[in-house]
Amino acid sequence: MRWVICALTALTLASPVFAADLGILPVPQTVGPVVPLPVGPATFTRWSGFYVGGQLSYGDANADFSGATQPLVAFSLRETALESSDFVSTWPVLGRGSNDAVGYGGFVGYNSQWQDVVLGLEGNYTHTDFATSASVSPLVGGAGRIVTAGSSQYSVNLTGTGQLEITDYASLRARAGWVLGNVLPYGFAGLVIGRGSYSVTTEVYGQQNSATPANFPCALGPTCVPYDFSNSAGQNGALLYGFSVGGGLDWALTQNIFLRGEFEYVQFAPIANIVASIVSARVGAGFKF
Repeated sequence: MRWVICALTALTLASPVFAADLGILPVPQTVGPVVPLPVGPATFTRWSGFYVGGQLSYGDANADFSGATQPLVAFSLRETALESSDFVSTWPVLGRGSNDAVGYGGFVGYNSQWQDVVLGLEGNYTHTDFATSASVSPLVGGAGRIVTAGSSQYSVNLTGTGQLEITDYASLRARAGWVLGNVLPYGFAGLVIGRGSYSVTTEVYGQQNSATPANFPCALGPTCVPYDFSNSAGQNGALLYGFSVGGGLDWALTQNIFLRGEFEYVQFAPIANIVASIVSARVGAGFKF
């Protein structure tokens, strides 16, 4: 009997398969491939569709009047040797002016969304009161500037004024944004139309002296003749055209309500040789449909 038990023990150690059949050793289990859990498509905050909102702004308007006096002076001196030889109309008299102002308005737009990319079109309106006045560096006092034109010498005094007021402006923008959680940073560019009023005045005066030598100021007489030319131009309700660029951030508070902050630069085409621009910052709130 002892030799039977020894033989079974030896056979068990030599053949694990046989041992498993007898229930002495556990049989290894085959493990299949790991199947991953199904993953759905990425989700993003919805910005697509129509939206409207209101806004408050604070900005700075700058106007360059350096060329505003040129057409007026050129017209005043159009038949004189003073303009044809010395180009008095090109002499700079007016400089720049600036003004800060608050504004309010609204916006309406439509967004198309492709996952985290948002493209849209927006209309934006701002009512404000930018009233700028030109700085003045007149050529006046004493004999003014002495020039020679034809057979005479002239003392030339030149001065003027310039004002520009922008009351409101609207833009049509193309927007592009990138969804980051509940935030939509975006950039935009568009066309702008504005409304305002402007006025420019000029005065050129002095003495013409044909005597030799010519001294100024001179006593009035046959060889000493005074002259004085004034001119002005202006318009109320004038239209201004230009473009705008900028960027901002929309922040979704709920599925339909969002807050906005943005920065905008507006450049207008010259009006009466006045070149104006506006830099502004805005905060607002909107509703998505």
